Amino acid sequence: MEIGAVLGATMTEYTATLVAMAVGLMVLLVAYLYEPYWKVRHVPGPRTLPLIGHLHLIAKQGPDLFSVLAREHGPVFRFHMGRQPLIIVADAELCKEAGVKKFKSIPNRSIPSPIANSPIHQKGLFFTRGSRWTAMRNMIISIYQPSHLASLIPTMESCIERAAKNLDVKDELTFSELSLSLVTDVIGQAAFGTDFGLSKVPVSPDDVKTAADTGVDQAKTSSEFIKMHVHATTSLKMDLSGSFSILVGLLLPFLQEPFRQVLKRIPGMGDYKIDRVNNALRTQMDKIVAEREAAMEHGLATPQRKKDFLSVLLTARESNKSSRELLTPDYVSALTYEHLLAGSATTSFTLSTVLYLVAKHPAVEEKLLREIDGFGPRDRVPTADDLQTKFPYLDQVVKESMRFYMVSPLVARETYEQVEIGGYTLPKGTWVWLAPGVLAKDPKNFPKPEVFRPERFDPNGEEEKKRHPYAFIPFGIGPRACIGQKFSIQEIKLSVIHLYRHYVFRHSPSMESPLEFQFSIVNNFKNGVKLQVIKRNNA
Repeated sequence: MEIGAVLGATMTEYTATLVAMAVGLMVLLVAYLYEPYWKVRHVPGPRTLPLIGHLHLIAKQGPDLFSVLAREHGPVFRFHMGRQPLIIVADAELCKEAGVKKFKSIPNRSIPSPIANSPIHQKGLFFTRGSRWTAMRNMIISIYQPSHLASLIPTMESCIERAAKNLDVKDELTFSELSLSLVTDVIGQAAFGTDFGLSKVPVSPDDVKTAADTGVDQAKTSSEFIKMHVHATTSLKMDLSGSFSILVGLLLPFLQEPFRQVLKRIPGMGDYKIDRVNNALRTQMDKIVAEREAAMEHGLATPQRKKDFLSVLLTARESNKSSRELLTPDYVSALTYEHLLAGSATTSFTLSTVLYLVAKHPAVEEKLLREIDGFGPRDRVPTADDLQTKFPYLDQVVKESMRFYMVSPLVARETYEQVEIGGYTLPKGTWVWLAPGVLAKDPKNFPKPEVFRPERFDPNGEEEKKRHPYAFIPFGIGPRACIGQKFSIQEIKLSVIHLYRHYVFRHSPSMESPLEFQFSIVNNFKNGVKLQVIKRNNA
C-alpha cells in the first residue's frame, strides 16, 4: 500500500509538472504571437484572425483592400501580416512626414517573410541598412546622373528597334512577355555591357533552341531565362499563396529559416523551385561579374563598358580598403542580381499597362499619336532633352498609367527609434508601410480615380496645381526612393515613341477584362497583357 501510495503521488507530481510545462509553453507561445500586436494595439484596424491576422483579406481582395480599410479606419491603421502588424500610412502629408521629415527615425526597410526567404535579396541596396546602405547608395547613384542617362539613349533605342521586329511577324502576342524581354535586354546592355538577346526575333530553329551570342548560360534558352526571371519576381508572395516556408515565416518567423533549409531540398516543394531558380540566375550574374573582372584586370574593357553599372561598382570596390570591405563578393552579386530583377519587372509592368490602357481609350491614342507624329521623321531619335520637353502628353499618359495600375502599392519602412506618426506613438522596430496605391485611388487626390484621364497630370491644369505634391509617389519617397526612376522613365518613353510610330494596338479577344493581377513584393499580371498588333498605314 505504501509503495502504491508513493507511486501514485509520484505520478500525480509528474502529471502536474507536465501540465505546468504545457501551460507555460502555451503562455510563452501566446505571448510570442501577441507581443507585436500589444505594442501597437492603440492603432485602429479590422479584427484579426488567430495566427493569420488579415492575410485572408488580402488573399481575397488584393492591394485594393487597403483603400477599403483606409476609408473604414482612417489614414493610419493597423494591418496584420500573420503575426506581424503593419502600420499603414495612407495620407499624402503623413507619407511626407514618415518618408522625408522623420527619415532619421524611420530610415530602413522592414524585411517581410518573402524577402527573409531569399537571402540574396537582403544584400541588395533595397533592403540593406544603416551606414552600409548609405555608402552603397552614394557609390551607385553616380551612375544615374543626367549626362550618363543621356549617353544610354542609343543603346536603349537599339534594343527597342530589335524587339519591335517581333511585331512584324506576329498579329497577336502577349506583350507583357516581349516587354520583359526588352527591358531585360536594355539592363543587360546598359548595366552589364552584356547582350542577353532575349527579345531578338528567332531566325532559325537553332535560335529557338539556344540563346546564341548572349552573355547568359548557353544551355538556357531565352524563354527559359524569362520564365526563371518571372518566377524570381512573382514567388515573393504577400498573401497565403506563397511557398510553405514563407507561410511559416508569416506565422512563426523564428521557424522560417529552418523550414526553408529543409524544404529547398525536397523536389516538388515551392521552396525547392525558388531556390533552384535563384541559384541559376545568381550563377549567371556571377559569371558576368567574373568575366568583367577579368576584362578589367587585363585592360580589355571598352570605354562604354567602363561607364556601366557593373564597371563603376567594381572600380569603386578597388579604390580603397573600406570599399573592398563594403563590396564583398556576396554584396556585388546581390547588387547585380537586384539590378536585373527589380529594374526589369517594374519597368516591363508599366510599359505593358501603358499600351493596354491606350488601346482601351481611342481619344487618348489619337492625341498621343498626334504628338509623336508631330515630333519629326520616324528615324529621328529623341534626345534626353526632347523626352523632357517635346512630349508633354506622353509624360501625362505614362504618369496616369502608373497611377491607374500602381506597380508598388506599398512601401516598406521600419522605425529605428520611437516616433509619432499621425498622432500615434510607435515604438522602435514598428513596421510602417506607406501606401502610394491608396493615395493614387483617393478621390481627394484624384477626382473620379476609376477614370483613365492623362490630362489630370497637365502641369497647367487646376487639378495638378491643387494636388498634394506627395499624392503621387510611384517610385517611393525620400532618400529611400528608387534611384533608377529616371532610367526607367527614359526607357518607357523611348519604347512608346518607337512603337506608336509604327503600330497601334488592340485588346486580344483572349485577354480577360478587367485585367487580373497577382500581388507579390510588386504587382504583376496574372495572365499577361495580350494585344493585337496593327501596322500603321503610313509606317
